[in-house]
Amino acid sequence: MEIVGRDDLGLVYGILHFSRHVLGVDPFWFWADLPPQARDIIEVPASDYFSKRPRTRFRGWFVNDEVCLIGWKPTYPPTAEVWQPVFEALLRCGGNMVIPGTDLPKSGIHAELASEMGLWMTHHHAEPLGAEMFLRAYEGFKASYHEHPRLFEKLWEEAIEKQKDRNVVWVLSFRGQGDTPFWENDPSFDTPHKRGNLIGLAVRKQYEMIREQVADPVCCMAMYGEIAELYKQGHIQVPEGVILVWADNGYGKMVSRRHGNVNLRVPALPAPKEGEAHGIYYHVTFHDLQASNHLTLFPSPAGLIRDELEAALETGAGDYWLINSGNIRQHLYTLDLIAELWGSGAPGVEEHRKRFVARLFPQSEAQRGAIERLLADYAEPTIRYGPHEDDKAGDEFYHHPARRIVGHWLRGEAAKPDEGLLWAAGEAGFDRQVEHFERLCEQAIPVWTPLGARAAETLGRMKEAEKTRFEDHWLFHIRLHTSGCRGLYSLCRAYRAFREGDAPAAFVYAARSLAAYREGLAELRRAEHGKWESFYSADYLTNVASTVQSVETVVRWIRLHGDSPDFFQWYKQYLMPETEKYIYLENTHRRVLPDEELAARLDALFTFQGATSPAK
Repeated sequence: MEIVGRDDLGLVYGILHFSRHVLGVDPFWFWADLPPQARDIIEVPASDYFSKRPRTRFRGWFVNDEVCLIGWKPTYPPTAEVWQPVFEALLRCGGNMVIPGTDLPKSGIHAELASEMGLWMTHHHAEPLGAEMFLRAYEGFKASYHEHPRLFEKLWEEAIEKQKDRNVVWVLSFRGQGDTPFWENDPSFDTPHKRGNLIGLAVRKQYEMIREQVADPVCCMAMYGEIAELYKQGHIQVPEGVILVWADNGYGKMVSRRHGNVNLRVPALPAPKEGEAHGIYYHVTFHDLQASNHLTLFPSPAGLIRDELEAALETGAGDYWLINSGNIRQHLYTLDLIAELWGSGAPGVEEHRKRFVARLFPQSEAQRGAIERLLADYAEPTIRYGPHEDDKAGDEFYHHPARRIVGHWLRGEAAKPDEGLLWAAGEAGFDRQVEHFERLCEQAIPVWTPLGARAAETLGRMKEAEKTRFEDHWLFHIRLHTSGCRGLYSLCRAYRAFREGDAPAAFVYAARSLAAYREGLAELRRAEHGKWESFYSADYLTNVASTVQSVETVVRWIRLHGDSPDFFQWYKQYLMPETEKYIYLENTHRRVLPDEELAARLDALFTFQGATSPAK
């Protein structure tokens, strides 16, 4: 047998094709806990196989917001033990390019290892050429290219020198420190022309510097956020031959992303005859402190992904596909779909789903149809918080707004709307904002609940060896959504009851919210079995633990307002037998019930009394 490729990476693909189609090793064998099976005999057809040309030239992952990978092992920055399975899976998916992490120390192994494994390197749009951040290198200086061009250029020179012997798709860009527009810290650039002119100046200088050191460099420029807007307005000139990279909004739609409460949705694909080469930066996972999916699957139907990426190819955006892959483990289904799309075919969503389920559950053939239907139905209960088809909520929707509600409420600011919730709930006042989130969750819970029941029923019929995989890659997402949805709903009800003067009911609702959010935290801990121990320990972005702590504060705060100072009033009023209320001795009947016990007993009492809520 001969495996022949025109270069080193071609040989790698040939070996991995043999590994998958002859030896039966799944591309996600590590991430899905699908170890290769030993076999006595393997039959290999005696025929030639010629690989097909991929539909995209450069295709890869941006391992972004990778807090799970960072927290998984004790060493920081992550070692080869963490990165090798990431790069292997990418190669097995036919990828050839990677951004290995977000703003990691340059001393880490990630870039060197990716290059050694044959991958092309590319860069974050906030780190042009992969250079060190200005403020880290020059403490005390103002990060202004206008004032300190030579200092910036020194960092660019160092980055080029370090990477010039590697395969690199060089990213030209100029944003501010911390991935924000530079004029937020330099108000003298107060017009689109001034801003675009400086960006164009920096980009041309970067391009010239690369060409001095590298023969025939491949360069691209991220048309991200404000840069895309300035370019389309004619304020930025890009050197000829540079790949223009267009970005989706974080929710899978090729339009400009929402910035805080501003959502212009400017189309983000090239117009006819707009440059020579084009690519895309696309999110299957996102982090935006609002409603994105970070720990859970893409919240819209897979058909949206397929349609958007096919439309991108039709406009000529096939030179560069950078996919935000997050922490890999939670996003296998969508990453696999995109791997087929960037490869040689355009799979139907249903056909792909059928193949994917068969690969992950080879022993549970009788249940595959049920699993396929669960996966197909996953996007149905995800909350649609806005008017557009892609306005679908991921796991962060239940946590960032919840913590904003808690802070706004407990700081005594309820007389005015929360500016950080306008994007979803408008300006009608804080009470109406909270009511808006309550209503959305109330509508979603009755849809999530039966989906979870179907999944649990399917789990009970599966082969024992595949149950944990099913919990990790299906039930995990449903449980995080369901618990988060119930948590946010009960928190909103607690706020409403408190505003109506019913502190005991508010206390019980807050305790329900706390219990629901703790279920989500328990699900993270459940999924940390075996080699995945501590995988979710650095959940700093959705931050379920922070939500739990916030709602714990609400529970205690409400009790302070109704049961203080003795923390015995509600027990006496609602739970103490009538025969004891007026004759008890304080020295024998004053045990203070813990919050959870008091809330549980009040909840049971109110429910027993036939109320549909714990209200009096």
